[in-house]
Amino acid sequence: MITRTGRAGSGRAVQRRRAVRTAAVAVAAVVALTLTGCVTWFLPAKAPATSTPASEKVSAALQPYYSQVLHWTSCSSGKQCTTVKAPLDWNDPGAGQVNLALIRQAAKGTKQGSLLTNPGGPGASGFDFVKDSVDYVADATLQDHFDIVGFDPRGVGRSTAVKCYDAKQMDDYLYGITPGVRGSDQWIAENTTVAKDFGKACQKNTGAPLPKVDTVSAARDLDLMRATLGDTKLNYLGYSYGTYLGAVYAGLYPGKTGRLVLDGALDPAATNFEVTEVQAKGFESALRAYLKSCLTQKGCPFMGTVDDAMATVAQLLAAVEKSPIQNSDGRELGANTLVTAIITPLYDATAWSYLDKLFDSVMKGSASVAFTLADTYNNRSEDGTYSDNSTEAFVAINCLDYTYDADPALMRQQAAELAKAAPVIGPYMAYGDIGCANWPYKATGHRGPISADGSAPILVVGTTNDPATPYVWAKNLASELQNGHLLTYKGEGHTAYNKSNSCVNDTVDSYLVKGTIPETGKTC
Repeated sequence: MITRTGRAGSGRAVQRRRAVRTAAVAVAAVVALTLTGCVTWFLPAKAPATSTPASEKVSAALQPYYSQVLHWTSCSSGKQCTTVKAPLDWNDPGAGQVNLALIRQAAKGTKQGSLLTNPGGPGASGFDFVKDSVDYVADATLQDHFDIVGFDPRGVGRSTAVKCYDAKQMDDYLYGITPGVRGSDQWIAENTTVAKDFGKACQKNTGAPLPKVDTVSAARDLDLMRATLGDTKLNYLGYSYGTYLGAVYAGLYPGKTGRLVLDGALDPAATNFEVTEVQAKGFESALRAYLKSCLTQKGCPFMGTVDDAMATVAQLLAAVEKSPIQNSDGRELGANTLVTAIITPLYDATAWSYLDKLFDSVMKGSASVAFTLADTYNNRSEDGTYSDNSTEAFVAINCLDYTYDADPALMRQQAAELAKAAPVIGPYMAYGDIGCANWPYKATGHRGPISADGSAPILVVGTTNDPATPYVWAKNLASELQNGHLLTYKGEGHTAYNKSNSCVNDTVDSYLVKGTIPETGKTC
């Protein structure tokens, strides 16, 4: 829901940013970092070719789904892949099916069970997360004890997926320049047209699954996957939006919770505007942290104080808003795309050096670095194609999970509040309600605290200066859960496990492997 950075809810009117762990991997690739770690010299133990489902008491209509025997085939460097069938509509199991794509790496030691993982988004591929970056998903300890299982939720990637636009149309949707002054009647009307056209295309090209890709349905799918894998309890490692999926699961199935880690938490009680506002503050804070560091180093493209540098960034955004910079491929760099480029390296402090290159190039009138970063965020390849459907899925899922109001007066009031809360980033995260307020289906989600009464202990991990899922959400979620326990990482970047320090890793590993709950107030 937050984004990798975000796909705008209305395409050109930037809304909130994606909450996704894989952004860090993507940025790392751009800056030639090896975040996925080294390839293990040996392959995991060979796992059985079939999975015997756990015995479950479910309705007769659901029994064919819960009694599925999964047949695994070899794929991708010793891993195994399969497909699970799930009801299209969980309230009407006979009304069709969706396919859910799974991949697993077998436990390298004595298996305790399956550990399902979700990288966030919504819309990010958990299948690709495990296929390409399993050493970033989980450290060696977890890989020894668990089958690491990635999956694409309904609407995403290799599962039954949302389909909307071809590459050329997606370029215009994501990078097109909206005529008129931001927030004016003309500008709102143009973005409303963009949003309606996108929704119609998604409806036409996706069909019946489009109104059924909500997170509650995905959480029910998660329980189905747990059972078909043969696990009586769910062990789960959710990042970013994946924490919301995990919390929804715990609320629906508290008695089926095993050990759940929710890293980079979303607050289930936060409204759409509250999410946007807190995120805007988070990215603003991370930008200030970057500038503070930059100003102490040789070659920093800024001068003066942090406030002076923030003012310069604001001027750059205003300049490209007024006069976009043309890229070599003909695309134009406007303020929304520049915001996306700025936010992308803020997901991981080790990528801050790329912001030096970004700002230096834009100051010199070049759009190339900005588009490299924005394309990375949007999963756009050099040949102009898109490697996944994460934009479409992000919009479709969020449009069902939250409620929206595109009343111009209200949006202008909220834009003023965002500008006050985050003067540099905030103005470009306003008006996002336009997209989902014009979605072809009504929202089905309900925002409110999730207590998951009767659940097993749940570990919530929060980073103090996480820009995409600010720390306050981790504190809120841990307190809302009846059996929530907070682990704090004092640092920068989005999410903490397996990318911060040994204190975090050891605490998470001990919880997942042994069930050890950290002491109250533990900070790493």
